[in-house]
Amino acid sequence: MGSTFDKLRALLQAYGERAAKHSPAASKPQDEADRRMCGERLRSVARPVLEAFMAELKSAGHEAAVREHTDRDDAYPSVALSFTPRGGGPALASAVIFRYDPRHGIAVQREVKQAPWKGRPPTGSGDRLGNIGITAISAAWVETKTLSFIEAVLKAN
Repeated sequence: MGSTFDKLRALLQAYGERAAKHSPAASKPQDEADRRMCGERLRSVARPVLEAFMAELKSAGHEAAVREHTDRDDAYPSVALSFTPRGGGPALASAVIFRYDPRHGIAVQREVKQAPWKGRPPTGSGDRLGNIGITAISAAWVETKTLSFIEAVLKAN
């Protein structure tokens, strides 16, 4: 076990040396501006749409929640809708996530988890539904991607 921790210490020391060479001030100002703009667009465009879907899902008796991470320095901005269908047996929560991608603008990804009572493994499948420019995101685009996600969850369960 001693050699394992020796390896861990060596890894951490090498990381510390590498991190010291790359100061936080070296981050690109344009990337920071894009992150801030993306967080604002996700908050003002995507979140209200996801909240409307959440209200509809809850009124139909399902579990749903919206979470937002748009003001954190340690993560790319994102908003997500998690959805657990009710009826027919126990189900697992699935999620659709709209997040900043430095290379593509805003990326949307879904993870659909199938009901364990259907005899299938309870692992989810995550796939990307598309990308859009930060300034091009619209409520209609978010609605389309979210409806596609909900349709996939209901089919899987």
